[in-house]
This record gives sequence, C-alpha cells and structure tokens, in this order.
Amino acid sequence: MEGRNPSLAALFAFFLALFCWTEASAQSSSGYRNLDPARTNYRVLPRTESGKEQVYCLARGSCQYKTLTCPDQCPERKPRQNRKVKGCFIDCSSKCEVTCKYRKPNCNGYGSLCYDPRFVGGDGVMFYFHGAKGGNFAIVSDEKFQINAHFIGTRPQGRSRDYTWVQALAVMFETHTLVIAADRVPRWDDKADALIVKWDGEKVDIPTGGEAEWRTVTTSGREVVVERTDDVNTVKVTVGGLAELSVRIRPIGEEENRVHNYQLPEGDSFAHLETQFKFNNLTDEVEGVLGKTYRPDYVSPAKVGVPMPMLGGEDKYETPSLYSTSCRFCRFHRSSAAASAGISEI
Repeated sequence: MEGRNPSLAALFAFFLALFCWTEASAQSSSGYRNLDPARTNYRVLPRTESGKEQVYCLARGSCQYKTLTCPDQCPERKPRQNRKVKGCFIDCSSKCEVTCKYRKPNCNGYGSLCYDPRFVGGDGVMFYFHGAKGGNFAIVSDEKFQINAHFIGTRPQGRSRDYTWVQALAVMFETHTLVIAADRVPRWDDKADALIVKWDGEKVDIPTGGEAEWRTVTTSGREVVVERTDDVNTVKVTVGGLAELSVRIRPIGEEENRVHNYQLPEGDSFAHLETQFKFNNLTDEVEGVLGKTYRPDYVSPAKVGVPMPMLGGEDKYETPSLYSTSCRFCRFHRSSAAASAGISEI
C-alpha cells in the first residue's frame, strides 16, 4: 500500500508474532494444551466492576481473541452454593457462548451412569448393566486411558441376580491412577462427606474453602483437577485432554428401598456414585460398557420401548481388580509395575 512505512510494518509484524508466541507459551505452561481446545482454551481476566467473571478466548476459530463475560443470572464459574445457584459455563469453540447450568451430573444426559446401574450412551440410548456384586468392569477403555468401576450390591433371598451400584471409579492414564469413591456409611447424613479421593494410592483431601479444589500436573504436562461443586459429596473431575466427570454421592433411602424391594441389610446406606462423563478425542475403536456407545459404527441392541433394556458384556469387560487394565476387550495397557505402584484397596 502506498505511503506505508516499511519499518513500522516490520515492527507491527514483530509484536504480533511476539504476542502469539506469548499466548502459546502461556497455554503450554498452564496445561491448556491438554484441555479441550474447543471449550476451555481461555485466559481468565479480572472481574468486571459488577463482579462478573470474564475470559479471553485463545482457541483458534471464530471466537479467538474475544472476551466472554458471564451474565447476571450466573456471574461466577464456580458458585459456592451449587444446589441453589447455577454456574457460568464458558465455551470458546465456534459456539462462542456462555450458558448457566447447575454443576451436577444429569442422570438423563449423554454419558451418564446412575442408579441400579443405568447408562445413557454416547448415542443417547438408555440401557441397564447389572454386572455383579464385588465385580470390577471397564466402563471406558481407549488408547490413552481406561476408567473402571467397582460394583457393590446385594441379592435378596429368592432373587437370581444381584442389585448393584457403582461405589468407586478408577481413572487410569499414563502411569497414574485417580480414584473417586463413596465411603461405606452405616447411616447416611446429608451434611457429612462420604467422598474418597486417591491419587496414585495416596489419599487426597479436597479443601472446602477458597477454590475448594485439588490439582496436580503430571510430568507430561497433563493437568488433573478435582473441585467441589457443593459443600459435600459432589465434585467435578478433569483429566486434561481425556475426560471430565461430574460426580455425586448419594445413598439408598428407606423409601427407595421399600419401593424397589431391595431388602437392604441393616448398617449400610449403600452410598454410591452418580456420574456423567464427557470425553475428549476418543478413537473410533473405543471399548467399554459405556465407551463402545461412542463408536461411529455402533448400533445399540437395546430394545426400544422396554422399561429396563438390559445389555450384557460382563465377560468382555470384567477386570481382576479396580486398578487392572486387563479384560478381553480392553484397549489401554500399561506395565504391571505401573498398575500396582502405590495402589491399595479402597
């Protein structure tokens, strides 16, 4: 263009390149490279004068370098009163939007695992998988990670199958194992915390004040975060670049026990997990009770219109322990030394 000063143009290009390099370095050092780039690739900015949180989007696309601000209805990403107040969910993908949602698992949503295990698959189809009392099963098994579930249950006299619930989840990746579990509680108290968290076999205490979260970064730069989404018994788990879990711990109440005729024994509230999963970058060959429903060629055999459509697979996905990656159809593998290092039973 006529009249342009070549030295000014070169200086502008230099500062633009420096800015882009600085942003890329910030993403790398903060662990952003292992988070979902479509939604969570942003930098948190100072709050507005009215106290609303805002972010600066870094992901490539139509939302790049835009500022998104939480609305009046949900001014914070992590509200402390999660049962009564919705959180601000920020999406820096092509949607480029903020929405208000309750920060707890949706048992009717995609990727959910609740109740006497009832799943809603990645295809949106609901099905039941009973497993077995005391059994362990691969829920998801892919190239880079595996999630196992430990089942608790009971079998009343005269019944041919166990009633079962998920008591613990083990997220295994690289050489690490993160466990989210419900403690055995004789008598349930809504104000008492039944949450158990273990990182590579060591118990982790999740603080209740401040940010109310625990986080670590692996040697590969992958960030792992466990944050409370209520005062007790509800957390969100993020394993950067692999999965997000919204988890709530709840008991089997007296009325539920009566209606379903579980005939639960005295001295155990059967505290268990209700979980909703979100996955990043699954391969087309993903396996697991839930994982297979995310395959592009998967067609559910569940019978439409049946109140409780049952799917099998116990023989395909049963593992020797909660921490084992060995099953007939499992795809994630690591050395036995890595699998057992620092691991003890719940």
